[in-house]
Amino acid sequence: MIGCIIQARMGSSRLPGKVLKELEEGKSILFYLLKQIKHSKFIDKIVIATTDLDEDDKISNFAKSKGLEVFRGNEKNVLERYYKCAKKFNFSTIVRITGDCPLIDPQIVDVVIKKYKENTFDYVTNCLKRTFPYGTEVEIFSFRSLENAYNNAELPSEKEHVTPYIRNHENKFRIFNIENKEDISNYRWVVDERNDFELVKEIVSKIKTSPILMRDILQLLKSEPNLKKININNIPNEGYFKSLKDDGKFLKSKKTG
Repeated sequence: MIGCIIQARMGSSRLPGKVLKELEEGKSILFYLLKQIKHSKFIDKIVIATTDLDEDDKISNFAKSKGLEVFRGNEKNVLERYYKCAKKFNFSTIVRITGDCPLIDPQIVDVVIKKYKENTFDYVTNCLKRTFPYGTEVEIFSFRSLENAYNNAELPSEKEHVTPYIRNHENKFRIFNIENKEDISNYRWVVDERNDFELVKEIVSKIKTSPILMRDILQLLKSEPNLKKININNIPNEGYFKSLKDDGKFLKSKKTG
């Protein structure tokens, strides 16, 4: 079974509560993400994986109101959360989507899944070498690979971000990265900060088709280039870089311990 696990929490440091912020009246970031991902042809089941903190009751209640299963687990150790979630629902294959990608393109999702299904890879993604816009990231991997990571990951970054252990050990896993024909990774419609939110809000107000595809957004940004300036100065992957600093502290303490 191919299960899509969407990680989401209220406690974002840069934009608290962002996944339930409304892009339109009654339609939050998480609402849009689910609306987009449901157009995938290959995903069998969608589960929201949130934390066991009281503040994330809101996410759990939202997901249940949409008829979705919810898994609640460790706030910091997202790798553990994914592993236990996948194990509970008997997913043999896991598609990982993060809750800050409201405009995830289901066609890109299916390209990644198709590549995985038709080959013998352990892990396929479109963001190992970035050529796609931020906000279109998809990862797919086997339960066996996830279990391997869960049993062996030690670094803080490998536990907080789910797949770094797989990507850091290319000798152990069969890995493939899908690249776009043109490098357009300078675009971003992931929601990390307030101005990201404002850009996505503009996009959904101007594109009324469903699902909203990458090509639709690129066409809009080409016709209205000033929109891109809304979030042009944001730093991508800031959270992951912070985790890498934590890795340094961990390794230093391990040497002196």
